[in-house]
Amino acid sequence: MEDQVELAIEVLKEGGVVAFPTDTVYGIGANAFIEQAVAKIYQIKQRPRHLALPLLISSKPDLERVALVVPEVAWRLADRFLPGGLTLVLKKAAVVPDIVAPGDTVAVRIPDHPIPIALIRGLGTPLIGTSANPSGGASPVTAQEVREQLGNKVDFIVDGGRYCWGVESTVVDVSGKLPRILREGVVSRQEIEELCGYCL
Repeated sequence: MEDQVELAIEVLKEGGVVAFPTDTVYGIGANAFIEQAVAKIYQIKQRPRHLALPLLISSKPDLERVALVVPEVAWRLADRFLPGGLTLVLKKAAVVPDIVAPGDTVAVRIPDHPIPIALIRGLGTPLIGTSANPSGGASPVTAQEVREQLGNKVDFIVDGGRYCWGVESTVVDVSGKLPRILREGVVSRQEIEELCGYCL
């Protein structure tokens, strides 16, 4: 497995797209700061360019690298649910390329899985991390399902077996006055509201 991860890091450094397991589903990723690589992910997923792509980071302090501001409620959610199945939507920092997040916010998650963490640390930058399927397709939970859906469109697949929950992350927008749940996934609305009170 270590050899696969090292190869994947080299592919990412050269602007390639890699598929890999996470705690939720298999994802595809690219160096967030190589525009051609990010563009390739939009193409592979057949995803409209106005829809932002989420970032994966390896530690909670890195939230401040990609966010303009991290509100107190975001830190509370991060302390409780990250690493794990929660994606936070925050006001984006200037360092985040517009091709990744065309608007004024960015979606960020810390996966609870050693493979994407190793990829991020080996790459040295945040990693695009989105489900490894065409937009609207079923999210894969094995490397074989990635191959069936994407064929040879990705440059490398890290086969980490089937250790995913099979459910995507919960997405909470904390860029406004009140937290807003955009997608309920691994973390339930009840868990979010127990921690931070009322959510939209």
